[in-house]
Amino acid sequence: MSNQNSTKTLEPPWTILKILQWATPYFQSRDIDSPRLTAEVLLSYVLGMDRIDLYARFDQPLSDEELTCLKSLIRRRISREPVAYIIGRKEFMGIDLAITPDVLIPRPETEFLVGAALDVLPDAAASPPRRVIDIGTGSGAVIIALAHHRPGHSFFATDISEAAIEIARANVAAIGSDNISFFAGDLFASLGEDQEKFDLIVSNPPYIPTACIPELAPEISRYEPVEALDGGPDGLAVIRRIVALAPSFLNPDGRLMMEIGHDQAGAVSRLAAEARCFSDVLFVRDYAGHERIAVMSL
Repeated sequence: MSNQNSTKTLEPPWTILKILQWATPYFQSRDIDSPRLTAEVLLSYVLGMDRIDLYARFDQPLSDEELTCLKSLIRRRISREPVAYIIGRKEFMGIDLAITPDVLIPRPETEFLVGAALDVLPDAAASPPRRVIDIGTGSGAVIIALAHHRPGHSFFATDISEAAIEIARANVAAIGSDNISFFAGDLFASLGEDQEKFDLIVSNPPYIPTACIPELAPEISRYEPVEALDGGPDGLAVIRRIVALAPSFLNPDGRLMMEIGHDQAGAVSRLAAEARCFSDVLFVRDYAGHERIAVMSL
């Protein structure tokens, strides 16, 4: 009886290039936004390198442990979990932020809120310092961006969620800033009666009508904190309270700036008129041309 030598065909290794070539159409076939970018972000996270480095190391094979980790992340993304929650990070205006499901993921529209605020915040070296507060700070994205671009002013932030405050504080510590003070509480409730007033109040409040939340993309409706989304039956419940309360916390000539829903400008204008405190209401348009940021001046 003769012995036959059995041969085993070895599968080519899963290199960076091969992973990207497979994962991109895989995500695309499952209607995942930006499939190539998603593949690159998840792969670079697993490998602990910058995305740009993937292109210099296309031939690098993944270890079994790296492949197992990547497969787990891919399954999470296919279930529509947002990439920011999967990797725990999100960049906002050039600042790398820690992100967890306790806070909203910063969005491009919110950059317009920061931009509008920066337009009225002078260089602290050339003027008396201003007092700025962010109501409903979440991850701290807005107030951290303002403090980063306009150091020298005094910055404050509130959030009803203790977990969100902890994330915001961690983000501040990570960038080495020391000029932001945080308060936990509902809107202005955590501010003492002897609290000095503010020159600028900014906010990205919940503004989505309750009934519309289940209709949002699964990444939002299933994963993002509903309390940071739900604006009540008409989407204006929190905005209405902020507009009514803000004048008591603003200095003369102070401003209130809020991100609002794409179709809420008319309603917000009426709320400002009912408050009988604001001399002027303007709106800043977003990338799609919607009146996205309300700017109210005393």
